[in-house]
Amino acid sequence: MPKELRFTPGLFDFLRELKANNKKEWFDANKDRYVADVRDPLLAFIVAFRPRLLEISPYLVADPKPTGGSMFRIYRDTRFSKNKEPYKTTASAFFSHQTGGKEGPGIYLHLEPESCFIGIGHWRPDTVARTRVTDAIASKPDSWRDATSSKEFRKLLKMEGEQLAKLPKQYDPQHPFAEDLRRKDFIVISYFSEKQACTKDFIERFNDISRAAAPYLGFIIKAAGLRW
Repeated sequence: MPKELRFTPGLFDFLRELKANNKKEWFDANKDRYVADVRDPLLAFIVAFRPRLLEISPYLVADPKPTGGSMFRIYRDTRFSKNKEPYKTTASAFFSHQTGGKEGPGIYLHLEPESCFIGIGHWRPDTVARTRVTDAIASKPDSWRDATSSKEFRKLLKMEGEQLAKLPKQYDPQHPFAEDLRRKDFIVISYFSEKQACTKDFIERFNDISRAAAPYLGFIIKAAGLRW
């Protein structure tokens, strides 16, 4: 990642000010700052991470297109929302499976003032996708244990998300991973600070976390019947 395009405190300064001035007039007057401090560094990160991502899996995608690629647009869709503020106050990117899109499993980078994290897995899958993962956990407990028990995985990542109130009736209550069979979300999170996001070796930190979670993500992707 070129030094001049690395994440800087200017990214977080812009997002803070945008939150306080979430109007088209303010954004238009400060669009050059958005491009220089937010958009271009994030696109550069996507380019720089792509060869590392392909080493994790050749079926994961890092697409640096400004629109329609791995980066989420800053413009909000307000058509069906009570919140009519036109802009998101986060910078984010999603490295998806080539057949899954942004609704499927992948690696997510979230940059927001006082809320920075990496999320890996499948957030809020539909019922069919969720059941494919839980069926795989139920039938392959040893593989699930291997995917979630390495020293680096436990050191760097934490399982988060919601759970069903009750274990689905098709599963054995005595299953060693009965708690995981109740999950609505199959996501692991690693949090970091704004200062850490702005360090020159942040991309290596991101890569190390992604590699530690690779067996977990691979399990979920293969459970969905996709290539890994």
